Amino acid sequence: MLEFAFLAFVLVFFVPIAVSATLYVTRSRGDWRLADRSSVGLLPAAADHSDAIVRVFSARTVSWRGIVATHSWIVIKDADGRAYHRFDYTAWGEPIWVDRFVPDGRWFGSAPEVIFAADGPAAEHMIPRIRETIRTYRYANPGDYRAWPGPNSNTFVAAVMSAVPEMRASLPATAIGKDFPYDERWVALTPSGTGFRINLGGYFGLTLGWIEGFEINILGAVAGVDVRRPALKLPALGRVGF
Repeated sequence: MLEFAFLAFVLVFFVPIAVSATLYVTRSRGDWRLADRSSVGLLPAAADHSDAIVRVFSARTVSWRGIVATHSWIVIKDADGRAYHRFDYTAWGEPIWVDRFVPDGRWFGSAPEVIFAADGPAAEHMIPRIRETIRTYRYANPGDYRAWPGPNSNTFVAAVMSAVPEMRASLPATAIGKDFPYDERWVALTPSGTGFRINLGGYFGLTLGWIEGFEINILGAVAGVDVRRPALKLPALGRVGF
């Protein structure tokens, strides 16, 4: 039984990381600071789109950390607004950065994926709470950022999503830091409000929710199963399924 448990642990946690590391090595790389940060065309031109918009994006993070982790950020546009506003949480200076990057831009060479999208009245209803959560975020001071186990960019976005549970979305398994207890509660509802989580400081945890599925967090690496949209969640690789 112990041998089977150890083999399962290796297959679920170590093999995906090894595969992702191999893919990283085989990709051509240059100086990440000079990498492309241009738009990938996931957003309409703000001036031509009168509806309010809310988006959550996620992309592989910079350098070797991209083997296991992704960076998440939030983009909003008010109804009749003529510009998007992007919010990132970073390790550089004041941790909450506003409009420092292209809203739907590559994250230092890595193309983002859309984690959540809302338009029109639904988005308009969410935006005040998003702004208020960002304004009152408890880890907004220089030096608060920690890449592991958090609070980092994924902790920041998870806190916003928790304040707006109708987003009904879950950050990917590769969003290391999403399970850090941004509200300092080790037992709480999931960000979507559809389940519960037990969290030991971001180092270990267990999540069970309709939106989040079943997840086990071991030292920030997350593995689990998505029942709602059948798929495996694997460390470093993320979602594997339909």
